Amino acid sequence: MDISNALELVIEKLETWIRNLIIMLPNLGLAILIILIGYFVAKMVRNLINKLMRKVTGHATLLNLVVNTVYIIIILVATFIALGILKLDTAVTSLLAGAGIIGLALGFAFQDIAANFMAGIIMAIRVPFREGDIIESQDKMGIVHEMNLRATVIRSFEGQYQIIPNKEVFQNTITNYSRLGKRRVDLEVGVSYGDDLEKVKNLTLEAVKSLDYVLPDDDISLYYNEFGDSSINFKVRFWIDFSKQPQYLKAKSEAIMAIKKTYDENDIMIPFPIRTLDFGIKGGEKLNEVWPKDNL
Repeated sequence: MDISNALELVIEKLETWIRNLIIMLPNLGLAILIILIGYFVAKMVRNLINKLMRKVTGHATLLNLVVNTVYIIIILVATFIALGILKLDTAVTSLLAGAGIIGLALGFAFQDIAANFMAGIIMAIRVPFREGDIIESQDKMGIVHEMNLRATVIRSFEGQYQIIPNKEVFQNTITNYSRLGKRRVDLEVGVSYGDDLEKVKNLTLEAVKSLDYVLPDDDISLYYNEFGDSSINFKVRFWIDFSKQPQYLKAKSEAIMAIKKTYDENDIMIPFPIRTLDFGIKGGEKLNEVWPKDNL
């Protein structure tokens, strides 16, 4: 008797399920159709956004993030609509509530990661520098090796790889030496007080202008700026094409050699530091005047 009752209950339950399934078949078909439409729409929108985003930024990581995020959102929206058609509203509400709680918890737990992530997205859109550029940030200077959404990787001129969080790069000053395509070289030089300053200026400018890599259309200038301890000091400034650090170092080195050669040929002196020693209490007295003659 117990077995017969159990069988009857199972059969009744199966009949109820089959009856409900037959009733739900139109809704089930519509739900599947909506999911399929959502899939194709998501694919089309992803391709369209991918084309539009490439006109704004060439950052591969950002492109993948945006197009995949849009793709997943459309699929999820289609899935939630399908669940609503199947009268699974409670499941949809639970999923949304759970996603909200999880998102809030993750937001508090990963604040720094989120800040770096958002800074990476903004920099990928604004493009303050590109891979291969020479930049300086946070007292670190080198060639941009990699840009991702979490950090910027710089290879220093000594060969070390330095990883700077995007938040630090975004919130601080960035010096991009490659953006302009040229760079100014500033040389500090000093000549003796006995030299003719007008002559020094003319010869120095001629020496710099004779160098092949100096850009003649840009300003080449010389300004005296101070009376030093043993020299009158000035700065000479000129521009060069710039894409790599060795170009700057070579330009500076050859300019120094050319200026030194010109000075040697024209009897212009770059003085050594000079120090005057006072041996008296009041100053200005000679050693033989203050030191007993018996000790000399």
